[in-house]
Amino acid sequence: MTYILVRDRFRSWVTAVVTYLDVAATTRVDTRVSDVVLHWMTEEFGNAGSRTHEYGTRAKKGVHEARAFIAATVGAKTEEVIFTSGATESNNIALLGLAAHAETTGRRHIITSAIEHKAVIEPLMHLQSKGFEVDFLQPGSSGRITKEAVLDRLRDDTALVSLMHVNNETGVIQPVAELAHELRATKTFLHVDAAQGYGKVPDDLKAPIDLISISGHKIGAPKGVGALVTRRRGWDKIPLEPIMFGGGQERKLRPGTLPVPLIMGLYEAAKIFREGHDRWAREAQAMRTRLLDALAAHTRFQINGDTQHAVPHILNVTFDGLNAEALIVRLKDQVAIATGSACTSASYTPSHVLTAMGLPEMVATNGLRFSWLPSQVEHFDPDSLAKTIAHMQPTE
Repeated sequence: MTYILVRDRFRSWVTAVVTYLDVAATTRVDTRVSDVVLHWMTEEFGNAGSRTHEYGTRAKKGVHEARAFIAATVGAKTEEVIFTSGATESNNIALLGLAAHAETTGRRHIITSAIEHKAVIEPLMHLQSKGFEVDFLQPGSSGRITKEAVLDRLRDDTALVSLMHVNNETGVIQPVAELAHELRATKTFLHVDAAQGYGKVPDDLKAPIDLISISGHKIGAPKGVGALVTRRRGWDKIPLEPIMFGGGQERKLRPGTLPVPLIMGLYEAAKIFREGHDRWAREAQAMRTRLLDALAAHTRFQINGDTQHAVPHILNVTFDGLNAEALIVRLKDQVAIATGSACTSASYTPSHVLTAMGLPEMVATNGLRFSWLPSQVEHFDPDSLAKTIAHMQPTE
């Protein structure tokens, strides 16, 4: 439950009590995390690149511990993790950074899906404009790309497969672990955008995935920090070239002063999420059941996406006869929800994810995404929400 505050220069007051059901867009920073961030901003404020005094030494040690922990969560080596500003930057380094190697080796074919986040689709479209051949696979109504569909498109000149871990609109889990084992024996690299899956479906990411993009603000860390895992193949490094220059930090792949407070915040958030994962999964599933039971009792709707391969905390539905934007406005004093990705929800065009799934335009245009953290919905009443929606729904 969240209190929305209206502020002027001198005062603030509560105007409404709104349940936040949009954690697929971002999460509230855990107070334990913000305490750590503040400590590293105001007490241990050294530059990890400073080697002439203890402030720098302690900052460097903290970053090393954070790097080692993040690596361990995905079964990687410490030196295989580089810190970035988030999954979008990680995606760009992974996708654009492989371009030179792909051109040198004459392997300019890439496989991805039509349901990726724009942070993957747009860099790949850039490569397409430079002469790369990119196959955008369609998932069908389940919203799940099959391993076989990817392998059927694999060619001798396929440099890369890029497939998201968990879809940000439907919550559908993609078979990245299965695919990783298949591709490890080939020359084709696998990149996984794990912005929505990191911490939520941890075992998948321990598979031999070459490149993993991680976002901090999806798990209670601050915005502006993430990581890219660059897993070696034996002794061979992933042949990435930098897309930015100046300073040589992060093995020359991500130059710039390391944001130590943000990195330590990501470290703390990842620890909290790992320690509480089982409880999170159990309570998130319980909330899903409560919400679906309430909606089924009072409304007519369809679930968009495979329900057998989905994370417990993301649900995408379309309500019969209701306009999604009108519904969001009507519900704004009860719940904070979205029509899809926060990066594209300002647009009223049909969801590119639901469209790629082959759903009818009215369904694709009016899909609503509910996503939650159990700790923030303890007092939420799904029945009251369902009744409000039912009052708006036309009679059959």
